[in-house]
Amino acid sequence: MLARSALLSASRSAARPAARPMAARAMSSIIDPTMGLTEEQCQIFETSRAFAKAEMGPRAYELDMKETELPRDLFKAAGELGFGGVYADPDFGGAGMTRMDAALIFEALSTVDVSTSAFISIHNMALYILDSFGSQELKQKYLPSLTTMDHVASYCLTEPGAGSDAGNLATTAKRDGKNWKLNGSKQFISNAGGSDIYIVMARTGGPGPSGISAFVVDANDAVTKKGLSFGKKERKVGWNSQPTRAVIMEDMLIPAENLIGEEGKGFKYAMKALDGGRVNIAASSVGGAQGALETTLDYVGQRKQFGKTISTFQNTQFRLAEMATALTSSRLMVRHAATLLDEGSPMAPAVCAMAKIEATEKCFDICDQAMQLHGGYGYLREYTVQQFQRDLRVHRILEGTNEIMRLIVGRELLK
Repeated sequence: MLARSALLSASRSAARPAARPMAARAMSSIIDPTMGLTEEQCQIFETSRAFAKAEMGPRAYELDMKETELPRDLFKAAGELGFGGVYADPDFGGAGMTRMDAALIFEALSTVDVSTSAFISIHNMALYILDSFGSQELKQKYLPSLTTMDHVASYCLTEPGAGSDAGNLATTAKRDGKNWKLNGSKQFISNAGGSDIYIVMARTGGPGPSGISAFVVDANDAVTKKGLSFGKKERKVGWNSQPTRAVIMEDMLIPAENLIGEEGKGFKYAMKALDGGRVNIAASSVGGAQGALETTLDYVGQRKQFGKTISTFQNTQFRLAEMATALTSSRLMVRHAATLLDEGSPMAPAVCAMAKIEATEKCFDICDQAMQLHGGYGYLREYTVQQFQRDLRVHRILEGTNEIMRLIVGRELLK
């Protein structure tokens, strides 16, 4: 059984790749992401980053360029460190870690590969619903293989006609003897066609959020797969390591016991999962910005114009200072939101929304400035800074658009 100790043990025993010179400098500077952390938290961050460099880094360019399916061996390696069930119940193979731990993990992974890290976050978001609200039988059946990442999961809420207005989704689930029969489609689903399990929100009752329930859809089930199909693979600006397709359900049958929790509570479960998902995606933005800034510090220290390195120009130093300040403030807000989630604070949903706004917008700007400081080279695919910029752009849209985040914050303020 994987637990928190597995990740901490790996930090002491795993062979680590040699760090890039710039990465080492960043870890002992004012942008050191481990400043203020406990020794145990530092171990979690450093182990996660070492894993990303060793396992994700060598594949990141190819996965982005060729847009291939996510490699299962990478998932299994992630599962061995507990990344497949970060905050899932240890009784079912989960690591039983905190939301702060998760924020550290996804930030660290994203310093190397934002896209693949983000899918692991989505997998964990789907697991959260099953682990928190599913029956013991469902958890026993599905969680062990999901926490090891022998199987992977996708989260299915968004529809072609219900994005921000998710409470008005149209997918239906109706009882059919010992089964539920689902009809409808889900849009923009990460790893659709590649995942084994889909956590699907569908309408079992009347209009609005109270008529929505959550279900486990097992794509490997012989009966279920007869009614399950997938749309074309979308061509995206970023997040190219993970395929995105529509999930199409046509008279798709699933066992009655695949209902998660109570009928009519699915929307509530989905929203609670999104609180953590927003922190994770914000943490991924911070990690991507960290990676972009480190790369830029390296570049400006070597690139020469007018007979001197461009790092000596005051304009460059001012930009770097602004980038470092925005990075640090974003990181602090994300970790504050994660702490409130761990404490069960009633303010957590609004603060998670604030953290997502701050981190996804400021960190995208950091990556954009990093590209600018690279000049023409930053626009070339061979330079990783452009991939950070492309991958971070979608973070302002998914897990709830930043416009919806502002609505959540504004309503909380005016209560």
